[in-house]
Amino acid sequence: MAGRPTAMPRTRGPGDRGASAVGTQSRSLLGRGLQGLYALLMNAVGLVMEPIQRLVGIRRMAWVFLVPNLLVFGIFILFPMVLNLYYATTAGPRLYPQDRPYVGSANFERLFTCTDYTNPNTCLEDRFWRAARNTGVFVLFQVGGMVVISLVTALALNRKIVARGFFRSVFFYPVLLSPVVVALIWKWILQREGVLNAILVSLGSDPINFLLDGRWAMTWVILVSIWANMGFYTLILLAGLQSIPVELYDAGAIDGTSGVQSFRHITLPLLMPTMMVVLVLSLIRAVQMFDEVFVLTGGGPGSATLLMVQYIYQTGFGTQNPRFGIAAAASVSLGAVLLVVTLIQLRVGRGSERHLA
Repeated sequence: MAGRPTAMPRTRGPGDRGASAVGTQSRSLLGRGLQGLYALLMNAVGLVMEPIQRLVGIRRMAWVFLVPNLLVFGIFILFPMVLNLYYATTAGPRLYPQDRPYVGSANFERLFTCTDYTNPNTCLEDRFWRAARNTGVFVLFQVGGMVVISLVTALALNRKIVARGFFRSVFFYPVLLSPVVVALIWKWILQREGVLNAILVSLGSDPINFLLDGRWAMTWVILVSIWANMGFYTLILLAGLQSIPVELYDAGAIDGTSGVQSFRHITLPLLMPTMMVVLVLSLIRAVQMFDEVFVLTGGGPGSATLLMVQYIYQTGFGTQNPRFGIAAAASVSLGAVLLVVTLIQLRVGRGSERHLA
């Protein structure tokens, strides 16, 4: 029986050797070119930094590198904060500081003058108190729901499930969308002639004014905000879960601990620092909520979904008679409350962490 013909090995000809030599030479020239460019850049940096180092000394060079960041912080954060404090003590519709008369604490007194603080109608600035009440409700349910749902989602995604990478991407995807895009999508879904009402009508139900009823509007504002932002906090909690050593769970399993006991005595104490980060970040984000609510409901119906940042914006810039002093005083008050709540939150978190440990 005749054997199969074997293929003869192909010998490299002069053309192949020439092409290989040209490729090697090209890569060598490119590498030398990049090295020369790098050396040129480093020499240029050295011409600038060496005289500065001789002038300030090696120990003070850290401040030289911090100066650009400090300038950005001072110009765009510290200076606006100081200017805002000044505006809070002035009055009048004029924008330039030199044209605004000093009134001291009059703006704060106007904001906090109420006969009954539980009834905004008895306050001089009733919209301020309506916004404060709405913001409190929004923060309570949005942050609480966000943390719980993000934790449950992170626990599920930390398990060995089918298509785990796909589901992680799906839950994080809404974070990549612009808040305006998120609000427009959900507005298209929730409006009277929207997708959700079309489904309800097809099932024999009457359409619901989700965005024109105060209770429904606030509910959907909270749910949309959770949907849009939970992926970010889920990712943080997932990173915290993956940093917990697996050996601790193995030791617990040997001791006969149940899943609930492992979560209470292993997962929760070790995850508490990450939980505090999530709580603080979600709280700050919830208090600062503006764009999604402004596009989705505009603060309505009436003032049912009016939040504090939107009140500040509309008071200072959204009317023909701007009241910059009142808006600045409201922003200072909001910042003070947020600072106090954050400090309390951190203190309680440290106590809970020591207790669980």
